[in-house]
Amino acid sequence: MRTMVLIVTLVATLAASAALAGETKTYGKGVAGADTVKVSDLLANPEAWVGKTIRVQGKAVGVCEHRGCWVNLASDVEGQTVRVKVKDGEIVFPPAMQGDMVIAEGVWTANQLDMETTKKVCEHQAKEKGETFDPNSVTSCMTLYQLSGTGAVATKN
Repeated sequence: MRTMVLIVTLVATLAASAALAGETKTYGKGVAGADTVKVSDLLANPEAWVGKTIRVQGKAVGVCEHRGCWVNLASDVEGQTVRVKVKDGEIVFPPAMQGDMVIAEGVWTANQLDMETTKKVCEHQAKEKGETFDPNSVTSCMTLYQLSGTGAVATKN
């Protein structure tokens, strides 16, 4: 009898573990669009997508640790990522979703930065890479593209 209880417990534990591995969680409105735009296609011509509601998919490779207000998704091309930014508090992406496969939907936006903000962004990026930063090396303003997210679905790997 003990052996039977042990076997049943073991099977139940394995089944629960398998279910968690494929567990899906919906954030915000979820996703409704049928077609997914490849991140590499999006980044190849970002201006063409501005103002359009799109859906992207990728592995979560970065999550806002402070408020859960953004998640970075890996592209189908190594080294490329796209940021999905949501309104603070409306949707919260937990740090534990890093590594999950995410499908996100929203409006593709272009944010034109002024020179001062561009220099701050470049300085921050240099610090992250451990590089020195010369503010005089920045000669033009940046445009940051991101998906203003309305929803997402994440699946545990």
